[in-house]
Amino acid sequence: MKVYFNNSCKICRAEINLYKKENIKEIDWIDITKNSLAQKETSRNDKELLRRLHVIEENKVIEGAEAFLYVWKKIPKYKFLYSFFKLPIVFTLFKFGYEIVAYFLYLKNKKQLKN
Repeated sequence: MKVYFNNSCKICRAEINLYKKENIKEIDWIDITKNSLAQKETSRNDKELLRRLHVIEENKVIEGAEAFLYVWKKIPKYKFLYSFFKLPIVFTLFKFGYEIVAYFLYLKNKKQLKN
Protein backbone atom coordinates (compact mmCIF):
# COMPACT_ATOMS: atom_id res chain seq x y z
CA MET A 1 0.00 0.00 0.00
CA LYS A 2 1.25 3.48 -0.85
CA VAL A 3 0.27 6.45 1.31
CA TYR A 4 0.64 9.91 -0.22
CA PHE A 5 0.94 12.68 2.36
CA ASN A 6 2.09 16.29 2.64
CA ASN A 7 5.37 16.25 4.55
CA SER A 8 5.64 20.06 4.39
CA CYS A 9 2.52 20.42 6.58
CA LYS A 10 3.59 20.31 10.24
CA ILE A 11 0.33 18.75 11.42
CA CYS A 12 0.27 16.16 8.61
CA ARG A 13 3.93 15.29 9.15
CA ALA A 14 3.45 14.87 12.92
CA GLU A 15 0.56 12.46 12.45
CA ILE A 16 2.22 10.43 9.71
CA ASN A 17 5.41 10.21 11.78
CA LEU A 18 3.38 8.48 14.52
CA TYR A 19 2.28 5.88 12.00
CA LYS A 20 5.77 5.51 10.51
CA LYS A 21 7.16 4.61 13.95
CA GLU A 22 5.16 1.38 13.78
CA ASN A 23 7.42 0.20 10.93
CA ILE A 24 4.72 -1.50 8.90
CA LYS A 25 6.53 -3.03 5.94
CA GLU A 26 3.41 -3.12 3.73
CA ILE A 27 3.13 0.69 3.82
CA ASP A 28 5.22 2.87 1.53
CA TRP A 29 5.08 6.49 2.74
CA ILE A 30 5.34 8.99 -0.11
CA ASP A 31 5.76 12.74 0.35
CA ILE A 32 3.72 14.58 -2.28
CA THR A 33 5.72 17.82 -1.94
CA LYS A 34 6.97 18.70 -5.42
CA ASN A 35 6.57 15.09 -6.46
CA SER A 36 5.50 14.71 -10.08
CA LEU A 37 5.72 10.92 -9.81
CA ALA A 38 3.05 10.99 -7.07
CA GLN A 39 0.84 12.98 -9.43
CA LYS A 40 1.36 10.42 -12.17
CA GLU A 41 0.80 7.39 -9.90
CA THR A 42 -2.42 8.76 -8.40
CA SER A 43 -3.73 10.60 -11.49
CA ARG A 44 -4.22 13.61 -9.20
CA ASN A 45 -2.76 17.08 -9.63
CA ASP A 46 -0.70 18.83 -6.97
CA LYS A 47 -3.74 20.69 -5.60
CA GLU A 48 -5.75 17.48 -5.24
CA LEU A 49 -2.86 15.71 -3.53
CA LEU A 50 -2.30 18.63 -1.20
CA ARG A 51 -6.01 18.76 -0.32
CA ARG A 52 -6.41 15.18 1.02
CA LEU A 53 -4.53 12.10 2.13
CA HIS A 54 -4.35 9.51 -0.66
CA VAL A 55 -3.74 5.78 -0.61
CA ILE A 56 -3.20 3.32 -3.43
CA GLU A 57 -4.23 -0.20 -2.51
CA GLU A 58 -4.58 -2.90 -5.16
CA ASN A 59 -4.34 -0.29 -7.96
CA LYS A 60 -7.25 1.69 -6.51
CA VAL A 61 -6.83 5.32 -5.39
CA ILE A 62 -8.60 6.10 -2.12
CA GLU A 63 -8.68 9.59 -0.65
CA GLY A 64 -9.70 11.59 2.36
CA ALA A 65 -11.31 10.01 5.40
CA GLU A 66 -11.56 6.64 3.69
CA ALA A 67 -7.77 6.66 3.13
CA PHE A 68 -7.29 6.94 6.90
CA LEU A 69 -9.39 3.81 7.37
CA TYR A 70 -7.02 1.92 5.08
CA VAL A 71 -3.98 3.18 7.02
CA TRP A 72 -5.45 2.39 10.43
CA LYS A 73 -6.53 -1.08 9.33
CA LYS A 74 -2.90 -1.94 8.45
CA ILE A 75 -1.38 -0.73 11.74
CA PRO A 76 -2.20 -3.00 14.70
CA LYS A 77 -1.78 -0.19 17.25
CA TYR A 78 -4.39 1.94 15.43
CA LYS A 79 -6.80 -0.79 14.31
CA PHE A 80 -9.23 0.32 17.04
CA LEU A 81 -9.59 3.61 15.12
CA TYR A 82 -10.48 1.67 12.00
CA SER A 83 -13.06 -0.39 13.91
CA PHE A 84 -14.70 2.70 15.37
CA PHE A 85 -14.56 5.13 12.44
CA LYS A 86 -15.79 2.58 9.88
CA LEU A 87 -19.21 2.47 11.59
CA PRO A 88 -21.66 4.08 9.14
CA ILE A 89 -22.89 6.98 11.29
CA VAL A 90 -19.45 7.60 12.79
CA PHE A 91 -17.83 7.48 9.33
CA THR A 92 -20.29 10.04 7.99
CA LEU A 93 -19.41 12.43 10.82
CA PHE A 94 -15.70 11.65 10.49
CA LYS A 95 -15.77 12.31 6.74
CA PHE A 96 -17.53 15.64 7.25
CA GLY A 97 -15.08 16.68 9.99
CA TYR A 98 -12.10 15.53 7.96
CA GLU A 99 -13.17 17.63 4.98
CA ILE A 100 -13.41 20.75 7.15
CA VAL A 101 -10.00 20.22 8.77
CA ALA A 102 -8.40 19.20 5.46
CA TYR A 103 -9.74 22.33 3.77
CA PHE A 104 -8.21 24.64 6.37
CA LEU A 105 -4.90 22.74 6.26
CA TYR A 106 -5.00 23.08 2.47
CA LEU A 107 -5.50 26.84 2.74
CA LYS A 108 -2.65 27.05 5.24
CA ASN A 109 -0.28 25.00 3.07
CA LYS A 110 -1.27 25.88 -0.50
CA LYS A 111 1.46 28.54 -0.70
CA GLN A 112 3.86 25.69 -1.45
CA LEU A 113 2.13 25.29 -4.82
CA LYS A 114 3.45 28.68 -5.93
CA ASN A 115 7.10 27.71 -5.50
